[in-house]
Amino acid sequence: MAEHLSQSELDYPFKLLEYFNGFRVSKVIFSACEQGVFDLLLQSQKSLSAAEIARDLGTSEDGMERLLDALVGIEVLEVEIMQGTAYYSSTDVANLYLAKNSPKSLHDMIIYQSQTIYPLWNNIGDAVREGKNQNEKTFGISSEDVFSAIYRSEEEMLKFMGLMNSSWVIDGHDVVTAFDLSRFKSIVDVGGCSGALARELAKTYPASTLTVLDLPQVVQIARKHFCQSDDAVVFQEGDFFKEDLPSADLYVLARIIHDWTEEKCMTLLKKICAACNSGGGVLLIEAMLFENRRGPVIAQLFSLNMLVQTVGKEHPPSHYTHMLTAAGFADVQDWPD
Repeated sequence: MAEHLSQSELDYPFKLLEYFNGFRVSKVIFSACEQGVFDLLLQSQKSLSAAEIARDLGTSEDGMERLLDALVGIEVLEVEIMQGTAYYSSTDVANLYLAKNSPKSLHDMIIYQSQTIYPLWNNIGDAVREGKNQNEKTFGISSEDVFSAIYRSEEEMLKFMGLMNSSWVIDGHDVVTAFDLSRFKSIVDVGGCSGALARELAKTYPASTLTVLDLPQVVQIARKHFCQSDDAVVFQEGDFFKEDLPSADLYVLARIIHDWTEEKCMTLLKKICAACNSGGGVLLIEAMLFENRRGPVIAQLFSLNMLVQTVGKEHPPSHYTHMLTAAGFADVQDWPD
């Protein structure tokens, strides 16, 4: 084994130590978002000292200075020493992705990761040993009742919907343009949450009608917090496992299949196939594993997250092809990017 390592790797395990400290880096960014550091620096339009930031955000100066220095170290903030005092300012990346009011903000994703995912991952060892999610241990909710955990309060629903919005900020356009969907004139986003991906579809394919189908409580929150007067998306209340699906040319399943057992997923796919208009189809969007199980790391981590939070898992493309074919679909194509 050692013969494949460089001398520097034999002398010091740099990569392992980087991994060991990964959770600290995450919590530095999480804490800064929760404290409002990036919003304050963006609004100030100038560099600020640790004392000024601490005063405005109501924190200790010493603690804030250490947090700011760590953010400089991971290249999220910049620092300049003037007359013996350190002054901190945002990078373009921080302004674009970490400030709450930026159009490309990932702030809601970070809050969800910090306040919901991180506590679940404290029990990852138990999840691996037991082979089941940790909702009961973390939140006191039955491990089988996945969405009662995710939607356990309006506040938690808003966090989750913010997470999904943030997700489509990153890759929504790439997802809806991976295939030419212009021939599908009626599209139903099954479990489409706040409608963020459906809006991206509506922008890209304005001749198509877009419907988001989700649970009544989700639709009500979406209408209250995420809809605008000129919204091109129609929301429809319904339980897609228990109730009939509206007919459509295309059904979108974006990060739905990975939440559930294969038995429930097959039931849903067969329902979609039966409801689909002639010549229609389904767009399945998931983080897929490589066939050789060697990556990508992000999909492998997502699969572990499905273990601690849901009853599902991530799969390679061949598994989804098999499921879709078994459900009655033909001409299955995959787009690995």
